Amino acid sequence: MAIKPRKVAIVGTGLVGSSCAFSLVNQGVCEEVLMIDLNEEKALGEAMDLTHAVEYLPKRTKIYQGGYDQCGDADVVIITAGAPPKIGQSRIDTLDISAKICNSIVEPIMKSGFDGFFIIVSNPVDIITYHVWKISGLPRNKVMGTGTSVDSARLKTMISEYLDVDPRSVQGYAMGEHGDAQMIPWSHVYVGGKPFLKIMEENPDTYGKLNLDEIEYRVSQEGWAVFNRKGGSTYYGISSAAVGIIKSILFDEHSIIPVSAILDGEYGEYNVASGVPAIINAEGVKDILEINMTEQEKSKFKKANESLRGYIARLGH
Repeated sequence: MAIKPRKVAIVGTGLVGSSCAFSLVNQGVCEEVLMIDLNEEKALGEAMDLTHAVEYLPKRTKIYQGGYDQCGDADVVIITAGAPPKIGQSRIDTLDISAKICNSIVEPIMKSGFDGFFIIVSNPVDIITYHVWKISGLPRNKVMGTGTSVDSARLKTMISEYLDVDPRSVQGYAMGEHGDAQMIPWSHVYVGGKPFLKIMEENPDTYGKLNLDEIEYRVSQEGWAVFNRKGGSTYYGISSAAVGIIKSILFDEHSIIPVSAILDGEYGEYNVASGVPAIINAEGVKDILEINMTEQEKSKFKKANESLRGYIARLGH
């Protein structure tokens, strides 16, 4: 009996795309990685370099450069190609160029017979996710963006540093836009099962002095803090988040990850892709978790989605 190898295609082999590939290979997530880039020599070089690492990894992975016509049997396509913002620009400033780039990518991929899952990393990720969903014609469970997955990791890291605990012992989400309009439902942030707000209340002289608005702002700006220091891109965190999503799909893990998902009535929202906690399994977005937010939190989340819908409309959707 023939066993179909798990195959992931990566479109865009810059720092983010190549980091996604390294994370896939290093963790042994799939049997094949297809590297695609307009700069074929760059994609080939990345594939060669990664292939030379296989000797020292726990699992053999076939890594090779190719084209969109080879995506027909891919399980997942990651889109990292786009127009990176320049210093002083926002993610939204890259929207029009990134949308055009995605048009040139998605059409030939769909012509190849692709019927797998799109994972969108390209910014502005929420708007581009909705755009790819529309032009691909795939069902909404098969198209998702990395959304607020890395922002949520940043939130957990910050709280863990304040409380001196493992960030994996912190549960909480950044939601809404992967950008300035994101929000944190503090009523659903827990440390070891205990509400973070309760911890602040019980420790007024230490944690009680923390400014939640300031933390929320820092989380939304942390990507820029990395971007400015590194001189142009963040890639380790976001590539790890993307591969975490892919693992949950390929291994049917049912992990709850805050991805940019197409909303169709959840939280009372329509016609938008937004960062929300979702169950990710072999069906893609299996279900979207609707957490019970306070009225203030609901208002912030709604405001973020109204902003995203405005930009989505700019693309004609």
